[in-house]
Amino acid sequence: MTLFRGGCLCGAVRYETTSEPLNQRVCHCRACQKVIGAAFNARVLMRIEHVAISGPISTFHSSETLERGFCSHCGSSIFSRRVSAGVIGLTAGSLDEPSLFKPDMHFWVSSKQPWLQITDNLPQYPEGPPSLGYP
Repeated sequence: MTLFRGGCLCGAVRYETTSEPLNQRVCHCRACQKVIGAAFNARVLMRIEHVAISGPISTFHSSETLERGFCSHCGSSIFSRRVSAGVIGLTAGSLDEPSLFKPDMHFWVSSKQPWLQITDNLPQYPEGPPSLGYP
């Protein structure tokens, strides 16, 4: 089983997982672009109960159902969490071992940056990803 560990730039926030991810995905929506400050948000999607986070986290809601978490000290983006669905997406950039990130899809490609060419042959969805069976 692959366990993911990571944290923020200053080291105050740390996390680790206790199970395999639901998936590993790349979101190209405008909200993710703005919150990450980059062309896309690569993240490891986990069940909330399989992630332990410690340290000074601040959160805000970027939509009615999606909460974003970042380090209160250095501002590093750590996660997006949909409590109603019981899932949390850990940012791939915060992983201790970036090579563990193995994306399996791209979504919201209708909003991708115009200069970005996706050539990895992974599934692409114009809008949201296919349902994983959560509400």
